[in-house]
Amino acid sequence: MFYLHKQLDVWQQSMNLSVDIYRLTASFPVEERYGLSQQMRRASVSIPSNIAEGCGRASLRDYLHFVAIARGSLNELETQLELALRLGFRQPDPNLERSVISVGQLVNGLYRSLKRKLEPPAG
Repeated sequence: MFYLHKQLDVWQQSMNLSVDIYRLTASFPVEERYGLSQQMRRASVSIPSNIAEGCGRASLRDYLHFVAIARGSLNELETQLELALRLGFRQPDPNLERSVISVGQLVNGLYRSLKRKLEPPAG
């Protein structure tokens, strides 16, 4: 089904997070344009992109695989946000932190749901 991913809260919230990351990294030092800034942007875009790609796949196993990649990208982004904080490229932002946590909960929930559907019934 085309565009089914757009109906998912996890896709919508991860898209919003990606927009926030683009806005944040626009204020990073110029020398980071092709360094940390670009890595953060790629990681943030990877989250909704992999959810969309997985949603469009023919099998649940493929979908699970792409959601796992999205989880990994979120972990990368969390690490990069911490590094940017430690380097003084950004200030603590409770709204951004809540957004990352919320997206993480949604991605993990989707992952667990798909994994349960793939497990054989007990008994």
